[in-house]
Amino acid sequence: MTDRKTQVRALLKSIETGDAAPVAVIDPHRYTQHNLAIADGLAGFGAALAALPPGSARVNTVRVFQDGDYVFAHTDYDFFGPKIGFDIFRFDAASGRIVEHWDNLQPKPAQPNPSGRRMTDGPSQAADLAHTAANKALVRAFVDDILVNGRMERLASYFDGDRYLQHNPQIADGLSGLGAALKAMAAAGVTMRYDRIHAVLGEGNFVLVVSEGQFGGQPTSFYDLFRVEHGQIAEHWDVIEPIAPRAEWKHGNGKFDF
Repeated sequence: MTDRKTQVRALLKSIETGDAAPVAVIDPHRYTQHNLAIADGLAGFGAALAALPPGSARVNTVRVFQDGDYVFAHTDYDFFGPKIGFDIFRFDAASGRIVEHWDNLQPKPAQPNPSGRRMTDGPSQAADLAHTAANKALVRAFVDDILVNGRMERLASYFDGDRYLQHNPQIADGLSGLGAALKAMAAAGVTMRYDRIHAVLGEGNFVLVVSEGQFGGQPTSFYDLFRVEHGQIAEHWDVIEPIAPRAEWKHGNGKFDF
């Protein structure tokens, strides 16, 4: 039986190729959709693919990880325009088929960030598998302390000095780069607030946190991927997506509901 990470890679690639075989991994009777712009169920997924301009889709899945029944992927897309996305799939333990999907998508910038990094480059293979639980606890504590509760006096304790690689398209490497970006946002009157953590998934030294909050006054979904090294945060990728008004939702499942 093909492993789940390989199945997810094939399913995502089928968006580009049109190959129907990988779609069989989805349970047609139990597929809950959390992308608010796509209708629920397998029919909704099919309708979204049918709406793509022929031959326009491109899919390059850069990294895939698994945490129990969840598989999460980081992908460079051309999907109604260039985008970077995180996808999360939940497999049913008994049937081995996908029964639920979440994602977050952000337009892909043309230029690298101030440190020359792009949104998907960097390491892609999980290591330190024996420390998955400890790494998840560390990253959850960081997001809760710093991003949700603003305990900035604890910030430096999560990092090895200024050795911190950043893939956010607007922020330079290091704590100094993060501080400069936050200062610039404050000067421009742009606010960013994390209100709630919805999920923490990890494999080895990679941990993905799904959070909800506000950015520039707009309800927002934050997907943050961290790489941990020697018990400290060493690298960060993210995708930030505004949450559409409820009147525009194609289903009632919500954006989160883990």
